[in-house]
Amino acid sequence: MARARKLKQISFGMPDKPGLLAQVTSAISDAKVNINSICAYGMEDKAFFMLITDSNAKAKKTLAKLSVKVKEEDVCAVEMPNKAGALQKIAKRITDAGININYLYGTTGTGKSSICIFSSSDDKKALKAINE
Repeated sequence: MARARKLKQISFGMPDKPGLLAQVTSAISDAKVNINSICAYGMEDKAFFMLITDSNAKAKKTLAKLSVKVKEEDVCAVEMPNKAGALQKIAKRITDAGININYLYGTTGTGKSSICIFSSSDDKKALKAINE
């Protein structure tokens, strides 16, 4: 059975360069902040990060020292069984509710559950559709 909840995500962009991930994660680690989920990618000489942390306030404070403009936004986290078809069932519920997914990232790890983070055209309605 899947269950979904609302979370706060921080996101930011920086000029891309070798070692940037190490620089960002060192700063966050030095602030004693745990990264629970991360999506990071480079595009056209810019690096983009989306993070779920155990303390967004501390993370934003430490990232400000790197001259990073951090945005905080609502996202959905859905935890589901780590088995074939689990994400398809969630996607179908969201589709049947008439909701568009803006982006999604996730991982299964090696446990019995997987977690995906997503943003949609109507997060409140998506959460309701998943949790019914």
